[in-house]
Amino acid sequence: MSRKKDIDLDLTGFAELFMNDEGRAESRLPRIYDIPLSEIDDFPNHPFKVKMDEDMNQLVQSVKERGIITPVTLRQKEDGRYEIVSGHRRRKACELAGLECVPAEIKELSRDEAIILMVESNLQRSIILPSEKAFSYKMRLEAMKRQGQRTDLTSDPVGGKLAGKESAEIVGELAGDSKNQVRRYIRLTELIPELLDMVDENKIAFRPAVELSYLTETEQHNLLNSISYNDATPSLPQAIRLKEFSKAGKLSAEVIEAILGEEKPNQHEKISFKAERLRPYIPSSVPLEKTEDYIIKALEYYQRARERQKREQAR
Repeated sequence: MSRKKDIDLDLTGFAELFMNDEGRAESRLPRIYDIPLSEIDDFPNHPFKVKMDEDMNQLVQSVKERGIITPVTLRQKEDGRYEIVSGHRRRKACELAGLECVPAEIKELSRDEAIILMVESNLQRSIILPSEKAFSYKMRLEAMKRQGQRTDLTSDPVGGKLAGKESAEIVGELAGDSKNQVRRYIRLTELIPELLDMVDENKIAFRPAVELSYLTETEQHNLLNSISYNDATPSLPQAIRLKEFSKAGKLSAEVIEAILGEEKPNQHEKISFKAERLRPYIPSSVPLEKTEDYIIKALEYYQRARERQKREQAR
């Protein structure tokens, strides 16, 4: 086993006994170290995604111009390497910016303490995907359970008398979710990855997704096939019926197809066009809200022209 690196934890020494107030205040600030990126590992099962999007591009540019303003938080592992607790995006930005090291604060944390800090730091982000909330809530509740706090995860997702009230409320506080909502999010971790991706992409609504999480893995794969075939996702009433059939052991692929193929209330056939394809044929003087009327009139004119052409050919 490699030797664990020596870290100066800034413990009180003999000289600090004679510091003035200003010196003592300064000494309490966390020490910041430049840690090589090659010595830092990802947090195990990290639930928050690091996306290569425009925000990341801006962060990389900021790092190139000003460096890392807020250091990342690391914990040291038994093998001497480091594990990132907070700052996965900053670490990635440093890598993309061509830096070899990242400024970091080293904290002595147990695995469960690290999980709780990791979740708390990431839940303060402005945009969080349902899957990210789902797995981060689950990880934190499990960590709290190991620390001796009550975390009953067996409650019904729509409410009712719940055990582990304090734990669920604490977990949801940072993101502004109720204890019941925390449990609903945790149910999403039971979805197969393909369906969970559809929740993140807003193709499946949140509450129907919670109900679908009670389906078996095989039933969920059958549902995925039916969604693809029908080009439709379950409404909440349909999802509840799917769950009921599943609970009764009667949710076959044929039943799924029959339920998903039903016409939903207020469901009408829709035809959509990309605006860039239509714009060259619509005068700029036509306001956006009048686009449909203009297209209808154009089609009526085209239809009359075709009928006139047919009459002339029949002569």
